[in-house]
Amino acid sequence: MSSNEMERLRRWRLILGEDADNACNVALDARESAIDAALAALYQPEGKHGLRGGTGGSSPKVARWLGDIRQYFPSSVVQVMQKDAFERLNLHSMLLEPEMLANVQPDVHLVSTLMSLNGVIPAKTKETARLVVRKVVEQLMKQLEEPMRSAVSGALNRAVRNRRPRHAEIDWQRTIRANLRHWQEEYKSIVPETLIGYGRKSQRTQKEIILCIDQSGSMASSGVYSSIFGAVMAALPAVKTHLVVFDTAVVDMTEKLDDPVELLFGVQLGGGTDINRAVGYCQSLIRDPRNTILVLISDLYEGGVERNLLQRASELIQSGVQVVTLLALSDEGAPFYDRSLAGKLAAMGIPSFACTPDLFPGMMAAAIRKEDVNLWAAQNGVVTARETA
Repeated sequence: MSSNEMERLRRWRLILGEDADNACNVALDARESAIDAALAALYQPEGKHGLRGGTGGSSPKVARWLGDIRQYFPSSVVQVMQKDAFERLNLHSMLLEPEMLANVQPDVHLVSTLMSLNGVIPAKTKETARLVVRKVVEQLMKQLEEPMRSAVSGALNRAVRNRRPRHAEIDWQRTIRANLRHWQEEYKSIVPETLIGYGRKSQRTQKEIILCIDQSGSMASSGVYSSIFGAVMAALPAVKTHLVVFDTAVVDMTEKLDDPVELLFGVQLGGGTDINRAVGYCQSLIRDPRNTILVLISDLYEGGVERNLLQRASELIQSGVQVVTLLALSDEGAPFYDRSLAGKLAAMGIPSFACTPDLFPGMMAAAIRKEDVNLWAAQNGVVTARETA
């Protein structure tokens, strides 16, 4: 048997577990055996290596396993395995122990879990939890801040028209359209009478952006990313950013936008969902509808009165507010959402789709320029909700 075939069989043996010993008939070396044990601990929890039964708050077996997977697997795989461990083996209680929390690799899913446990984290673990959250926030800020700042700032500058542009500031498409009546057949050219240019940087508030974020369990990762983007936009002088979170209650977190860590720790809502109530509060914040963008981040499972929510949405659209619904703002794949309500919003002209963090800056830039967000979604391979009656 060739070395390639042996390697392939060893990989299958690691994937399938010890039940495939006879079928694969290959020997694992010491490192592969350790990897096999780490996988079996999670995915065969009742076996000899399993974590089941050893999941007490101070279990040395679990702490050792958390260290092992960081040694044997790349960061992206570690994050998946940690998430699987929390969900399959109900290890959330371990995160209340500072020694255990210190062994976990920080990521968005871990921050989401800590936020859900915020109300029961003991005092001795609070500081460790904050350090973990701050580390993730700093990583995300480093990754997302510049794309968001560039996209929004560029869109704001281009959204303002300049009637006396320098050559580099001329918007040629708009200039040509504005001067079509000056076509000179003899010269086969347009003699522009009016020049239209992109606006120069302005320090005054040009746009108000309201992020309205569902705090239900399925939206946890979306809340983390929304807080990061909200903090970035809040630092831009030409944008006034509001951040509102809700379940059945509504909390305005705008004053905490300067510190995303405090923002994430700053609210602990009780459960349920009343989207209508949250949108009503956001509606009360609007002062200049035609320069306001409302981004509702929710799976649209409405616990309030749907009829009233649709009425509010209609009022917002008619007043000139741009409304976009994000069914998720995360990297977690296709979300579960209320397709019926999403379809009704789509029929009103409100785009509804799931958005990954890397696409969010481009979506906001398109909205600021008052472009068709549905068209932007199609151009970027994003599937939007279909209209329903």
